[in-house]
Amino acid sequence: MKKKKIWVIDDDAIYQIIVTKIIQKTNLFSTISSFYDGKNGIEALADTIANKESLPDIILLDINMPIMDGWGFMEEMAKLEALKNKTITVYIASSSIAYEDKLKSKTYPAILGYLSKPISINDIQLLASND
Repeated sequence: MKKKKIWVIDDDAIYQIIVTKIIQKTNLFSTISSFYDGKNGIEALADTIANKESLPDIILLDINMPIMDGWGFMEEMAKLEALKNKTITVYIASSSIAYEDKLKSKTYPAILGYLSKPISINDIQLLASND
């Protein structure tokens, strides 16, 4: 199986450290990048496109973040013309148990699933195996 690139967009620094260690333990990803809010994530995505670098295969996206939340990120991601022919799989990774959030996540074609924190090594292995 080809190793994939994964991005983590989450404002919780401790969570980022933990999930990065979990991702590293799986040895299934070639690159792990982290961003602290949706705005940083979308700017990095635009820069990646502009520099013709390889895009992430998977994004773990938190919903509740300052500056730009997960929904704002999804709206901005949908506007990026260069992504029309590239599939980036997004998984919401949230501590929110709100039914409305789970329903809203289903309205975005790029969002493949909704994971409740904390994310386990088994969750990461499943994400990597989905093509």
